[in-house]
Amino acid sequence: MSKKIDREIYGAAAFKDFKGSLPNPFPREMGPNCMKYLQEVVESGLTIDMVTRFEQAFAKEYGVKHCIATPGCTAGLAVLASAFGFNPGDEIIVSPITDYGTVMGLIRENYIPVFADTEHGTVNISAETIAPCITDRTRAILVVHKTGIICDMDPINALAEKHGLIVYEDTCQAVFGEYKGRLAGTLSKAGAFSFDAEKTMGSDVGGCIVTDDDDLTERIRFIGQSRGAEMEPHFGRKHVTLGYAYRMSNSTAAISLGQLEIAHRQVVHRDRMIRLLTELIGEIPGITPLPIPDYMNVYSCWMFGINIDQSQFKCSVEEFAKQLSDAGITGAGMGEYYLMPIACTFLDKNAKNRVYPYSIPPASREYSYNADTCPNARNFLKTFIRWSTFCEKYQPEHCYLATKIVNSVVEQNRVAQK
Repeated sequence: MSKKIDREIYGAAAFKDFKGSLPNPFPREMGPNCMKYLQEVVESGLTIDMVTRFEQAFAKEYGVKHCIATPGCTAGLAVLASAFGFNPGDEIIVSPITDYGTVMGLIRENYIPVFADTEHGTVNISAETIAPCITDRTRAILVVHKTGIICDMDPINALAEKHGLIVYEDTCQAVFGEYKGRLAGTLSKAGAFSFDAEKTMGSDVGGCIVTDDDDLTERIRFIGQSRGAEMEPHFGRKHVTLGYAYRMSNSTAAISLGQLEIAHRQVVHRDRMIRLLTELIGEIPGITPLPIPDYMNVYSCWMFGINIDQSQFKCSVEEFAKQLSDAGITGAGMGEYYLMPIACTFLDKNAKNRVYPYSIPPASREYSYNADTCPNARNFLKTFIRWSTFCEKYQPEHCYLATKIVNSVVEQNRVAQK
């Protein structure tokens, strides 16, 4: 009998057992027109093109030429990795604090992910941490706006231009976030978004890619939706390149269109609440909330997090997180699994065993994946506690309540002053 695997779960199922005094994202607020748009799909007998309707609406909201709907952000990033057409063994610089969905497409295309370290005290990479990672095999920089905090993109774009590199964005957690008046996802060659149920603009599933590049758009649709197939007269489909069927359904498009109509209002509210919560908790000695950069006009926050100064407390970080959860902070816990160099255990195994593409060639050097390659990210996550239930349901009273709970746990565990 095979061993039962403790598998990851998603959406509402991942939140159903969360208990606490703070809001839970589920059940989600649904746009008032969601049912209307779904009804249109059903009544049309599946003839309506709701996907194009959603794409046009999202592109208009974002002020871009093209929006390509996908089944999710993971799929969108995978299609982009394929559409760029790099060679096996080429290097893509990416943040070490992220989710597997960020790097899956790179790995499937036989590119080599190179994890730049994060800036000290933050969850994101920067031009300064990217620069030492650039080699003659680097082809692109994939930035991740983790928790909705947007990377400082102007210096990153300037660095990329100097070296002739493509920059693109994992905007999974930053829909409608603003950097110097510009929307996250429009700050580079392309941006990919997630509309999974738990995300800021939560649909049932779904995502999209935005870009102003006509040629890239055509290649994304050809590879990602038409499965790399050309129609040949008197024959039919010929698959001239490896392709995918990463298409959004009309039903998902209907819900996503309805959710789009309320998303901007929700994000503006999230921005107000996260700034209040950050200010309040930032006043507690020994607790440091994630810093909000001055260049962010709108913080489309998906997750709130703090770092604790271990020297000030008599319990471990893990124990501190559990006490927060027990005291009422819904979804409180550590997030060391966000460190991709150690969370993707197969990467180091493949690199050590020189499994393709780590064989030489196509790789040009030896690689290793471990926590020591990204010490800032490693150290940051060792004292990082997040609660994954921050949402548009938060009101000022919830921010004050959360602060009260954190302060009570702090006082229970504070080291006595001599």
